[in-house]
Parts: sequence; structure tokens; C-alpha cells
Amino acid sequence: MDNELTKIFGLRAILEAIESGQEIEKVYLQKEIQGSLAKALQHKINDNNISYSYVPIEKLNRLSKFQNHQGAVAKVSSISFKDLEEILDSLSTEDTNPLFLLLDQISDVRNVGAILRTAECTGVNAVIIPTHGSAPINADAIKTSAGAAYNLNICKVNHVLDAVYLLKAHGIQVVSVTEKTEKKIYNVDFKQATALVLGSEHKGISNSVLKNSDHKAKLPLLGTIDSLNVSVACGAALYEIVRQRG
Repeated sequence: MDNELTKIFGLRAILEAIESGQEIEKVYLQKEIQGSLAKALQHKINDNNISYSYVPIEKLNRLSKFQNHQGAVAKVSSISFKDLEEILDSLSTEDTNPLFLLLDQISDVRNVGAILRTAECTGVNAVIIPTHGSAPINADAIKTSAGAAYNLNICKVNHVLDAVYLLKAHGIQVVSVTEKTEKKIYNVDFKQATALVLGSEHKGISNSVLKNSDHKAKLPLLGTIDSLNVSVACGAALYEIVRQRG
């Protein structure tokens, strides 16, 4: 699976990659690593909200194929993340009703990949994910998306609620797909600019996001199971939007 990822070896090389704005998927640090350069890297990782873990040297040796890693290996995704504000500003000059997809801490990589595939097929303008708590857009996600991840605008935000406020400030209605409502998704007007929110597999959409949504809507469940897989629910909701927009 690593064919979709680039690895960077060495403390200074990883530091320079972060400082240059390179998108780092994850950093692996040797347990109990010491030294001023290691501390500088740890601070830089924290400052940039980069995922990391401490691992035994044997794992670093495997990741680097025994190259000189100096106690640190980083995985760099081939996906380039976009700035949400820039996308919103560019859309404001166009005569269109944009469609956004906001994923509230969906943690399963394959669910995210399947969602990206459907998003690309239904003309979603951008997919928004949080920096923390979301599955990484890694090789598994890219493979599950059938390469659709390369054709989408994918934005990372520090907080999902901040993205909700920003979208609403640009006149985009926020619709949360949740079972915590009586309103069916078919009764929402999707012909206007819309951001569709889907929640995590276990906790659903956070309460703060639900409270600040313009609409809460559910998909009807006619059997005994009380929920759909999130990627299936996403597909059903997006194609209702496609249907309404003709």
C-alpha cells in the first residue's frame, strides 16, 4: 500500500518538510528519543497538529528499510489538502449552488474512502475533515476511493464547528444527517447551497454541530436495524440532492 505514500527519514529532513508546508500524514518517533533536534521536531509536530506515535527502533528499521532514520520516520500523503476559505471565496464569484460534505470524526479509513468515491461521483465541491479524530487520507482510503481522492478538493480544519460557522457565513445551509429528528431528508430543500454533515460511526454528529445546523434530517429505516453504515447513508443523501437538482 505504500506506493501512494512517500517516506521521509531523519529528524532534520522531517523538520524541513513540515516548515516547507508539506502535508505530513504521521510521524513515527523512536521511544525515549533525546537531543535538541528531537525536541525541536516534537514541538513542531505539536504546533502543527500532526499525528505521531512513539515506536520501538525495530519498527523504524522496517519503515525505513534500514536506512539512516536517526530515530524518526514520517509518512507524507500524496494528497494535497486545500484551504476551505479560499475555496469558499472562489465559489462566491460563480453562479452556482455549491455542495460541501463535512465529516465529523469518521474514523474508519474504508468508510472515508467510500464516501470520497461517492462525493466525486455526485459533484461535491469539497470534502471537509477535522485535523484530529478523523481517519487519515492514506493509501487504504485512496484505494477504496478508486482514485477519486485525487479529483476532489479535500480540506482539513482544526474544529468542525468552526467550519460550520464559516459555511453559514457564506450563505450555505448546513444539514446534519441524524436519527435524532423526525424530519426526513426528502423534505429538505437541497436546491440551494448546502453542506451535508455526517457523523462518526459510534458517536454520530457532535451535539454542538447539531445545535448549529440549519436542518436535521434522517433517512427512513424500515427494518429492525436502527442505523445505516455511514458511507451508505452518505450515498443515499447525496443522491437525493442529485435528484432534487435534476
